Amino acid sequence: MKSRTIKQNKVNIITLGCSKNLVDSEVLSGQLRANEIAVAHENEKFDHNIVVVNTCGFIDKAKEESINTILEQVAYKEAGRLDKVYVTGCLSERYRGDLAKEIPEVDAWFGTLELPFILKELNADFKKELLGERMLSTPKHYAYLKISEGCNRTCSFCAIPLMRGGHVSKTIEEIVTEAKHLVRNGVKEVMLIAQELTYYGLDIYKKRMLPDLLKHLSDVPGLEWIRLHYAYPSKFPMEILDVMKERDNICNYLDMPLQHCSDAMLKAMKRQISKQEMYDLIAAIRDKVPGMALRTTMITGFPGETRDDVEELKAFLEEIRFERVGIFTYSHEENTSAYDLEDTLSSEEKEARAQEIMEVQQEISYEKNQDLIGREFKVIIDKIEAGRYIGRTEYDSVEVDNEVIIHSEQELPVGDFVQARITKAFDYDLEAEVI
Repeated sequence: MKSRTIKQNKVNIITLGCSKNLVDSEVLSGQLRANEIAVAHENEKFDHNIVVVNTCGFIDKAKEESINTILEQVAYKEAGRLDKVYVTGCLSERYRGDLAKEIPEVDAWFGTLELPFILKELNADFKKELLGERMLSTPKHYAYLKISEGCNRTCSFCAIPLMRGGHVSKTIEEIVTEAKHLVRNGVKEVMLIAQELTYYGLDIYKKRMLPDLLKHLSDVPGLEWIRLHYAYPSKFPMEILDVMKERDNICNYLDMPLQHCSDAMLKAMKRQISKQEMYDLIAAIRDKVPGMALRTTMITGFPGETRDDVEELKAFLEEIRFERVGIFTYSHEENTSAYDLEDTLSSEEKEARAQEIMEVQQEISYEKNQDLIGREFKVIIDKIEAGRYIGRTEYDSVEVDNEVIIHSEQELPVGDFVQARITKAFDYDLEAEVI
């Protein structure tokens, strides 16, 4: 008799949304691999039979993308191409009951902090000893490093505390152990992420400990760049700047979402800071760390935003001249305090305002980039595309900021650092030659 071979399971993880979700998927992948279960991330070969969709529920566009992805995977299952479809992440955490009724074909739904339950469903054990070990889905020379979960802020537009819970810091020892593990596996740059970096440590150490954490991380041998994302402006711990100035491997880069500049809007958004305080903070940061690249994000179309508020925001950008700016249109999220306000602006008007503001920043970015021509920078090579090398300076983060395009006859291995001189500059990209 011929024995029937049983096909081994292979799991494909699809990640939507932010880098914090990406880290969660990488941790899940690492756990599955340690359980000797085949796993891939965004698998294009389609040789898998199980899918886990890690969803985003932040704003309307993200929710729509998450639901479309779930429906697409369910269609594959109904066509016999998949055995199981599981859903986890923020959208699942927030709307699990409703989604389970609407899309019963999904085999199970999980929240944001239910990794052991997902593993159990996949016949895998949760291995606590795998602290900091993950299966990276990024190129091996950089990785995101999550230092905390959740958020204690009460910004009126934000649903993240509803999906991620309150702020919970990891210990310094845990984070340093994870960083060392990443470096052993070839990582040269870590991007520190959290919903709110500057709150780090208040829950477990009873004081803001980001400066201390940065010192410990900058002592990790082989860690060449440390980058800070998502610093909250209110009660910003200025000691961070002393450490940044003192340690060469902490990038002169700070991602600080301000969301608006109009006092009326800041108050309605519950941002706990005034326009003048923002001016003072930015001046102090630039005074303490000259050459600091400041990235911020703004929201346009918040309930009650007037044309005067839009003009004020444009004037603010022209005056401050941030190095990097991103614009979001307001999304009316249930169970946030802003949901009680009347969302009167059409999506077209919100988009038009965002475009108008972005055009101001585009001009600023072009002028700032023109000033870089002839200057030399340390550049990390991220990838090779169409015979060109694509890299970044310390003033640019992955995917959201400027790229440096290098034409070179000599081989430049991905993940290596080179010294390069800027030869051309555009709105958001630079061209350079290797020195």
